[in-house]
Amino acid sequence: MALLPVSDALDRLLRGAAPIRRCEMIGLHAAAGRVLSEDVAARLTHPAFDNSAMDGYAGRHEDFAVVGAELTVIGRSAAGRAFPGHVGPGEVVRIFTGAPVPPGADTVLIQEDAQIIGDQRIRTTFDPGKGRHIRPKGQDFRAGDVVLRKGDLLDAGRLTVAAGMNHPELSVFMRPKVAILATGDELVPPGSLPGPDQIIGSNTYGIAAIARDNGAEVVDLGIVRDDEAAIAAAVAQARAAGADVLVTLGGASVGDHDLVQSTLVASGMTLDFWQIAMRPGKPLMVGTLDGMTVLGLPGNPVSSLVCALLFLEPLLCHLGSLPARDRSGKARTVTTLPANDKRQDYVRARLSRDIDGTLRAETFARQDSSMMQVFAKSDCLIIRAPFAPEAAAGSICDVMILRHPAR
Repeated sequence: MALLPVSDALDRLLRGAAPIRRCEMIGLHAAAGRVLSEDVAARLTHPAFDNSAMDGYAGRHEDFAVVGAELTVIGRSAAGRAFPGHVGPGEVVRIFTGAPVPPGADTVLIQEDAQIIGDQRIRTTFDPGKGRHIRPKGQDFRAGDVVLRKGDLLDAGRLTVAAGMNHPELSVFMRPKVAILATGDELVPPGSLPGPDQIIGSNTYGIAAIARDNGAEVVDLGIVRDDEAAIAAAVAQARAAGADVLVTLGGASVGDHDLVQSTLVASGMTLDFWQIAMRPGKPLMVGTLDGMTVLGLPGNPVSSLVCALLFLEPLLCHLGSLPARDRSGKARTVTTLPANDKRQDYVRARLSRDIDGTLRAETFARQDSSMMQVFAKSDCLIIRAPFAPEAAAGSICDVMILRHPAR
């Protein structure tokens, strides 16, 4: 089977997965980062009454227009404690920010423009202009106005206005559910004492972090041995859990001990493609099983993480109707990059900034896909297209940003 270009593989993966349309009602405190599944209309009008935007005096503009006029203070209006009377000629009400503007008043004179001249008396020193410093009823929204739309991502501003519209809970699309299955006789969980031919299974934790960071719910199926019956049982567990995506770690190739692909096919999976023209991460597998997307990632930790960023992250954003995450960037190389072969290369590198803010990428000397420490210290992946010629130090290159350097 010919190696599939990365862009073609991603396109096929996304075209084969439909966004989730299952919905649930959740409270506002749990709704940050979720996506609305229906329009949201205001249940009330805001502001519900004309109110003052400043501390000052509410009165009639025709009185304020006469600079030096002396006016009588007949009461107070504070937030939650409105003045009960009516403002007439020559009268004002001491008013505070957010307080209802009393009937008869059409303007607020801020306190800095009023001179106190005696008990309950002020003198005007400025004409504020008619209607000044009053927030009119319904200025923000009116009952029935559709303020938020289906597909909106709920952030701080949208949650605030949802609460202001008197919605204690909202209907949102359900999060994608991702089941993660690690396979391999050599793997034991963190905290174990590995045998002489065993290693710690670490991939699950990074993949789960990427999944959660992109809005998914994670089901950890643990580690299963290289046994068809054990793998089939774990796959059945993922199906029973209602997983939208099954991520397998390792065993997706076709070696004597690589049983994941064959077991999944025997369980009913339709294999779409495997083997991608990329480094690291060539043995990536994609298929579908009863509506569940299957993404088989390589067993090497760095290969697994790179493939998850390239394929799992956009898949979860697509399924969850989230905005696609843009990790693209440009950086100037610190050292010469050798010419590339037929596979797209993702080179681990550190980022720094020049005085002018330009990003500089310095590659790590060792790029082995089993070296977790190098990936953990990387700020970006330099993207080297197939057959890219040598790039001299100082060349501008495409990068996939993992984290931005401190300024």
